[in-house]
Amino acid sequence: MKDLFGKAILDYQTHNEPQNLITETNISETDEMSVAYLFRSFNEMPKIEQKALQLSKGKILDVGCGAGSHSLYLQEKRFDVTSIDISVNAIKACQLRGLNNARVQNLLDIHNEKFDTILLLMNGTGIFGTLSQTSLYLQKLKSLLNPNGQILIDSSDIIYMFDEEEDGSKWIPADGYYGELTFTVSYKNQTEEPFPWLYLDYNTLQNAAHANGVNCKLITEGEHYDYLAQLSL
Repeated sequence: MKDLFGKAILDYQTHNEPQNLITETNISETDEMSVAYLFRSFNEMPKIEQKALQLSKGKILDVGCGAGSHSLYLQEKRFDVTSIDISVNAIKACQLRGLNNARVQNLLDIHNEKFDTILLLMNGTGIFGTLSQTSLYLQKLKSLLNPNGQILIDSSDIIYMFDEEEDGSKWIPADGYYGELTFTVSYKNQTEEPFPWLYLDYNTLQNAAHANGVNCKLITEGEHYDYLAQLSL
């Protein structure tokens, strides 16, 4: 992994001539993303993210923390926050921003720790990769929860991205789940190896949660087919 996403974050933090990230999926054209967006304040965040932060309690794990904006807000509110990301560069940026407990780690590699709130934001289901991996991740998340703990996770129903037929139905691929995308990220004339990224509609997340012995509650919906869900034991 070239860690281009993390490099963009670190470049922005260190004023090293940051540029926009270029993203592309197997069902969409290239798009530009401003790295500055990852450094947004609470007031600049979508309402789904604001709601998740407002509901956070106790000892918190921020999974896929990126530039650390969610963790920083919670740390400033005096919460005990652990921030993890697989990106070495992103974690360097988080540490430079003042996060007390930011570490390079894969969620699946956490053992012997418990949390009251686990956050997976900015399409938190993305790290599952594929629908078939969802149970593996839900079981891991479940194992990390304290009694009365919660998982706050967001995603989007991307059915809107598929073409509509004359009868109003959607044309979607017959093989696999339509929310399974392949992402490619480019930055400063380098391109990352394509990687799987999962968008889950709420009903599919709810069914997967129940199949894994986890309660699932819809907290709020955003303005663009997105939602925030609360999972609990």
